[in-house]
Amino acid sequence: MSFAELPMILGFLLAAYSVVGNDVIQTLGTFLSSNEKRPWYVLWAFAASILSAVLIFGWANGDIDYGRLDKIDIPETLSWWFVLPPLVLMFITRFGIPVSTTFLILTFFSPKALNPMVIKSVTGYLVAFGTGAFVYYLISSITERRFAEKQLGADNSFWNNKQFWTIAQWFATGFLWWQWLTQDLANIYVYLLAGAGGTGNIDALTFFLSLFAILLLLAYTFYAKGGAIQNIVKRKNNTDDIRSATFIDLIYGVILYLFKYNALGLWEGKIPMSTTWVFLGLLAGRELFMRLRLEGKVLKEDWKDIGLDLIKVFSGLVISILLVYIMRLAQGQPFFSV
Repeated sequence: MSFAELPMILGFLLAAYSVVGNDVIQTLGTFLSSNEKRPWYVLWAFAASILSAVLIFGWANGDIDYGRLDKIDIPETLSWWFVLPPLVLMFITRFGIPVSTTFLILTFFSPKALNPMVIKSVTGYLVAFGTGAFVYYLISSITERRFAEKQLGADNSFWNNKQFWTIAQWFATGFLWWQWLTQDLANIYVYLLAGAGGTGNIDALTFFLSLFAILLLLAYTFYAKGGAIQNIVKRKNNTDDIRSATFIDLIYGVILYLFKYNALGLWEGKIPMSTTWVFLGLLAGRELFMRLRLEGKVLKEDWKDIGLDLIKVFSGLVISILLVYIMRLAQGQPFFSV
């Protein structure tokens, strides 16, 4: 290992730590909340097996980032400047702020991608908010009210059948986890791909060492029960119920699938997007319209909670722009000429 490779390795490790500690909980948070009584290593083994399958499949097909970096300019060598975004992200994550790793890391590599990423991410928030609002206004009185009145396993009816809902939730989580990984793994592997010359794939040794490192970080996250970011999920109504978590995971997974394959023709499929914004949009729509359906009004605390989440996630975008501006200014390059 040469000194020139240190920014690549350090950037990858910091990015992996930050993404696993921040973005993973947005995907697996409801899974963790609704399975708190199970041993952490059982939950980790489930998530780790899917993660390994996604990475091995992508790497074996020469597309470890699943096309998410096709529109990103990846340099052939990395300067120490590129270690800054995951370092800042790691610091912010410690305070439980759900910033977007997509903006914070990929904008640093390719500032010209900022506008299309923002447009796609804002669209994702609005689509997720609208979907959550529509679905939960329709079903809350049938599902969430039942879930609140009777615990899982209280009887053998469909709505309380523990075996069915456990299987359903694990399938929904697996589907969501796969969709999320093919979106956000690019935020980590952009560093190793830069070390591979900016194009193509990474060698076998580098790949399996990187997989091992990510699995260790994932194990720590499960052991720590999600850390500070998990509090965002826990604040929402009924997220610790497997039945509610099943609906959230399934809807979230379908939305990511639609955006990933440009199913509606409204965006560029290969442009990266912030899954953080999609996640918060879905939870916001769900929370507001579930409360409206069940109680006939939305509490001030609900608006305050959703507004706080928006402020936090928007701060990540502002920080991303500032970091890119500082880097380009230090290098004597104008920010707006990209």
